[in-house]
Amino acid sequence: STLSPFSVFQLIPLVGVVSFAAVGALSFSVYSLFSKSDVIINKSGNPEPWETVDPTKPQKLLTIHQKWKPIEELENVRKLTK
Repeated sequence: STLSPFSVFQLIPLVGVVSFAAVGALSFSVYSLFSKSDVIINKSGNPEPWETVDPTKPQKLLTIHQKWKPIEELENVRKLTK
């Protein structure tokens, strides 16, 4: 019922990989919570968070050759409806 010394050494890579994955998942969750504008904690304080998203700032973790320019007519309509 006890583990032999050899089997303990076999568990070291498994524990390392699982620990690395857990730390990565936790760190990405914290990163998303504090830096992404579409992730909210207090829904009553800001019920429509997508209205405050800056469209010129990329929302993805990695963006390659993607530029967005606002459409003036759409921005004018958005300002009038508020």
